[in-house]
Amino acid sequence: MHNISLNNLEVVVFDVDGTLYNQSLLRKKMLFSLMKYFVFHPWKINELFILYHFRKEREKNKGFKGPNLNEQQYIWCKQKINQPIDKIREVVAKWIFNYPNQFLKSCTYPGIHLLFKSLAEKKIRIAIYSDYDSIEKMKAMELKADLYVSSTDAQINAFKPNPDGLEFICNEFGVTDKNQCLFIGDRLELDGECAKAAGISFLMVDEVNEKNPLFENLSKQVLNVIKQ
Repeated sequence: MHNISLNNLEVVVFDVDGTLYNQSLLRKKMLFSLMKYFVFHPWKINELFILYHFRKEREKNKGFKGPNLNEQQYIWCKQKINQPIDKIREVVAKWIFNYPNQFLKSCTYPGIHLLFKSLAEKKIRIAIYSDYDSIEKMKAMELKADLYVSSTDAQINAFKPNPDGLEFICNEFGVTDKNQCLFIGDRLELDGECAKAAGISFLMVDEVNEKNPLFENLSKQVLNVIKQ
């Protein structure tokens, strides 16, 4: 597994978007839904601009650390499109945090449920760390973790690749040896750099399919190698 030792592993941290599910497949489903919606609601086309600038400003501010980040992300968007904060929140909640969840189960990567089950059997704790809130997404995928952390949580207030989120998780679980922790994500420039900054091993997720059964293989290694 890319020279990563699984011996004595105590905590596995997962990113969510593009790591637990096929993000390109979800985007295709969402594109169809958005096109259908705006064909019948053309007067609401400004919602697309809100979504575009919300995502763009977050991406521009990767690694940002500052107070009240959950509010700051909406302020960045407001400065670009001059829409009321409440309107931005409403649109973002609808199209980013809620609507896509109905598709997540069908987009979930094969083997991920097996891996979560295998980790639980070995009493290896699971944490979720995403730049976005993830609890509802996890429910939609029928996956459970021991700890859910978002970059916009009040105790974090820092986007990846700032390592504060991973440091918080290690502290919460009482991890003193970073070799006992593994971070699994899909973006080297964010997840990979975040793990590097925190001194934690990182496993990169490319698209998972029959030719690349990453999670099934990892599950087997968890069951056969760890804590024998």
